[in-house]
Amino acid sequence: MVTSEYERRIAARFATCDQDGNGYIDREDFSGAAKALLAEFGVAARSDKGQALYGGAEAFWQGMAGIADRDGDQRITREEFVNGAVKRLRDNPDRFAEIARPFLHAALDVADADGDGAATVEDVVRVLQVLGVSGDQARAAAAALDADGDGRIGEEEIVRAFARYFTVPE
Repeated sequence: MVTSEYERRIAARFATCDQDGNGYIDREDFSGAAKALLAEFGVAARSDKGQALYGGAEAFWQGMAGIADRDGDQRITREEFVNGAVKRLRDNPDRFAEIARPFLHAALDVADADGDGAATVEDVVRVLQVLGVSGDQARAAAAALDADGDGRIGEEEIVRAFARYFTVPE
């Protein structure tokens, strides 16, 4: 795949992180996503799960900013996202996975009603929709994550898929 096609696909993924649609990614996009997830699942912000989710969102923001915010203005533009974060992670999706893991772990914990370390496919659909994925795409993505068909999705499946989505041209 030519680099320009790769960049086009990755740039389209920028909107997933730009939760408020203001044209850049910043700390508020991550904390806003955490707040929306907590509201969706009826979890209090001051609970252990709520605090872990906000902490994970902050860690994710700090990791992204450290890689992509080239001018240090605490905002990641679309150009910085493509040229800074993604190009530097293109050959190392595991690095992106580790940046996202604290947030993804905490989001899964919020969605995991029975505390067994996995969320139902339906709850993963809810998480994806809260994060801005359309209903049909969210259902398809969640179904694909449930490779063994048991109706449950664990952390490793989510982390790997998330990293691939943001770093691997498909």
